[in-house]
Amino acid sequence: MTGAVEDVTQQVRCTVADGVARIVFDRPEKRNALGPPQRERLISLLAQAGSSVEIRAVVLSAVGRAFCAGGDLSLPRRDPVAGRPARVVGETGPAVRSAQALIAAVLDCPKPVIAAVNGVAAGMGAQLALAADFVVASPQARFAELFITRGIVPDAGAAYLLPRVLGLHLAKRLLLLGGDLSVAEAERLGIVHQVVEPEELDAAAGALAARLATGATIAIGLAKRLLNRSLDADRVAAFDQEEMAVAMNVWTEDSAEGLRSFAEKRDPVFRGW
Repeated sequence: MTGAVEDVTQQVRCTVADGVARIVFDRPEKRNALGPPQRERLISLLAQAGSSVEIRAVVLSAVGRAFCAGGDLSLPRRDPVAGRPARVVGETGPAVRSAQALIAAVLDCPKPVIAAVNGVAAGMGAQLALAADFVVASPQARFAELFITRGIVPDAGAAYLLPRVLGLHLAKRLLLLGGDLSVAEAERLGIVHQVVEPEELDAAAGALAARLATGATIAIGLAKRLLNRSLDADRVAAFDQEEMAVAMNVWTEDSAEGLRSFAEKRDPVFRGW
């Protein structure tokens, strides 16, 4: 059991420095596909990042030619059980909920999340990248939604996330025709923040993370929450949430520092609380 845990920690590695948690997918032989153990590890790391005062930004990146090929389809299947059918309605529920929980962990993380997409991000991997707050990508990146081409209903929150990120008709094009989105089109649509050569990807994502990590962390987290929830809220609810967020943030040290620096005509020095 210990060996399995250690293996997963190497497959989804995390280091923290200068306020930035760098999470690296390191399963190049599987194109960084995420099975249940890897998903649980990533969800746990995002939760830790969200609750840690020392962590103020998160970068997701990958080793090899792919960012994430989605779920790990090579996992062994259970042996058939006598007296029951090979397939039972609803038994896929735990796996689907695990994938949904991963996407929710990115969306709900109060720290800004950057996806450094080095290659293909497919299925769950595409949702993982698109759920991030910023996407920095290489020219080789693409976002593929191939569920339908394999006779599979899109999962990992695709039908919820894609219309909100891409718009309904583009989401239908990708999900119903089984297409992909090139990095050039994603940049034109404003989905990709920056396109850089592969050898510059880590540095570009790191520079953006460093900028975010010196910002007003609580204000950034509250703003992220307001933006994400606005997609599901009516105007009255959105305005109420905004009022509460402002009331919470005004008591932070960073809010006071922002006002002091403005009065003193200098750049603010935010500490993250």
